[in-house]
Amino acid sequence: MDEALASLAAVEQPALLEETKARYLGKSGLLTERLKALGKLPPAERPAAGAEINRVKVALEAAVQAQRERIAARQMEGQLQAQALDVTLPGRGAGTGGLHPVTRTLQRIQALFHSLGFDVADGPEIETDAYNFTALNIPENHPARAMHDTFYLDPTHVLRTHTSPMQVRYLEAHPPPVKVIVPGRVYRCDSDMTHTPMFHQVEGLWIDPAATFSSLKGVLIDFMRRFFEQDELKARFRPSFFPFTEPSAEMDIGCVICHGEGCRVCSHTGWLEVLGCGMVHPNVLTPLGIDSEAHVGFAFGLGVERLAMLRYGVNDLRLFFENDIRFLKQFR
Repeated sequence: MDEALASLAAVEQPALLEETKARYLGKSGLLTERLKALGKLPPAERPAAGAEINRVKVALEAAVQAQRERIAARQMEGQLQAQALDVTLPGRGAGTGGLHPVTRTLQRIQALFHSLGFDVADGPEIETDAYNFTALNIPENHPARAMHDTFYLDPTHVLRTHTSPMQVRYLEAHPPPVKVIVPGRVYRCDSDMTHTPMFHQVEGLWIDPAATFSSLKGVLIDFMRRFFEQDELKARFRPSFFPFTEPSAEMDIGCVICHGEGCRVCSHTGWLEVLGCGMVHPNVLTPLGIDSEAHVGFAFGLGVERLAMLRYGVNDLRLFFENDIRFLKQFR
């Protein structure tokens, strides 16, 4: 028995323990063979020999169970040590996210125009040809309707090419006076360093007897100066043409990168084109039952990514949409 107990105590692996147990207590084990041999002993010796064999069997089974528990305890201790946490180590800081630069720019634009008294509205991105073009005085043969500029879903529905259709939709539901901006996604067939097939615009509309071209200039100049945080930012308005405004103008501001000295961003002119604007065309108001003599107003449309690029010094529009974490984490 001493040899068996020593063998069991030396075992460190569960599988080897079971093999050792079988060598002594199994069907062909040494102790089992002793039990089978009891019948060959003289009848007088059998009770004592059987009792001794049972005592040894109980002792070996107890030793096996004790060794099982020791092995399990050692394995658990090793596992706990391997998985132990050093609570004295400094904690790992949780990563912090941040708003996308385009979202930050949109929120800034909305906040600035809201402070000027403009409401905020939104509209459908799938638009009818009638709202997207016809209601805005864009004729059938206008280049903007061409397939290479517009995503047509069917002959009468498009992905809106601008947020201007909301001029008409908003006026249908809100009689003048109105003062509203409409931020949202728009779509055009274009893709390069300064254009993407999907981008964001903010449409502005102010219909009110006080909404003159002078007030248009005042609102936009004040907005640009506050947006770029440059109180002396220069601005100019150049004559232009848009079917839904008359007169129309393009707004330029002094380059916010070189401050008018000339650089690659402004093509060394010292000026940056930032938006289009003008007085709302009577042909937009009259079909809505609005007297264009009694109600005047202005509209403007600006590109959000364009302003974001200028504000943050980004030279490739596609960076805003490639979701490169190295680029985006700079705006946390």
